[in-house]
Amino acid sequence: MTLKESEISLLIIYTGGTIGMVQDPQTGALKPFNIENLYKHIPVLESYPFRIDSVSFDPLVDSSGIDPDFITELASVIEENYESYDGFVVLHGSDTMAYTASFLSFMLENLNKPVILTGAQLPLGVLRSDGRENFINAIEIASAQEDGTPMVPEVAIYFENKLYRGNRTHKANAEDFNAFRSENHPALANIGVHIKYNQNYILKPNFKKIKVHKTLDNNIIVIKLFPGLNKNTFHAMLNTPGLKGVILETYGSGNAPDKEWFVEEITDAVKRGTLIVNITQCEAGAVVAGKYATSLPLYEAGVIPGYDMTTEAAIAKMMYLTGRGYPLEKQKKLMVTSLRGELSVNT
Repeated sequence: MTLKESEISLLIIYTGGTIGMVQDPQTGALKPFNIENLYKHIPVLESYPFRIDSVSFDPLVDSSGIDPDFITELASVIEENYESYDGFVVLHGSDTMAYTASFLSFMLENLNKPVILTGAQLPLGVLRSDGRENFINAIEIASAQEDGTPMVPEVAIYFENKLYRGNRTHKANAEDFNAFRSENHPALANIGVHIKYNQNYILKPNFKKIKVHKTLDNNIIVIKLFPGLNKNTFHAMLNTPGLKGVILETYGSGNAPDKEWFVEEITDAVKRGTLIVNITQCEAGAVVAGKYATSLPLYEAGVIPGYDMTTEAAIAKMMYLTGRGYPLEKQKKLMVTSLRGELSVNT
């Protein structure tokens, strides 16, 4: 699918998800639409004065089924087309969109072009669909430039009048159109009658050659603490064969049980070379090492604070760093360093 030849060109990457579902006129059932017929569903796209091409995953992937292979394929599509387009719009299911955005942010080193993910809570084939506006605004943002430089040269999520940094975002609501939140970082843009870019919060381009890292190590687990966590279960998780990293979701600003068995299990895992990162269960706020006495044993045992990273970003970052094969000490250092704007508290 191609619109008009001009200086600006965009590539739409359709991976699957709710946004691409339309109603079969014969059966009435929802089915994935053919992206080649996109103008039929959003005819206003024909009026844009720039080129829009598209590519579709085959088979399409429901967002709940994404895995490292899917994410690597998506990164490869961007890599293969990077020099031919000024920006990219990824149509993706909303359930795991924040995960994919976080992974891409780390995998696409030296990204200097927009990669805007969007989707919908209701399919394009439904009259009240939010997908049309999400899609149109994502295209507007991906094509926006100032003096030849993209306005948003980073991986971002657009949903319901807000543009968020991808690795700062999580899905917070399964029913509202306003499904995403970025509690610890301001929106990159607010969309109303005008698109108002918050330049102070958008990453600046470095104009270096892009590097695409496509090795992710998924030998990690997420453990969410809860009252009554079983000692034997905790021991079994930390002793999973081949385990390299643990995202530990703790209470409040990083607090955890101070029971002797709990601290011993953590200490033993760290001594075995397991990277353990402390992330708060709260949607907003940050882990602060040693703020309360109940957090001190974790850091004395060698747990790394994740500060204000989302769980999605911490997972993506850990799989990226372990996939790079860095020594453990370098992994620890990089986990507490902002690589792609994923954390703002690192002291």
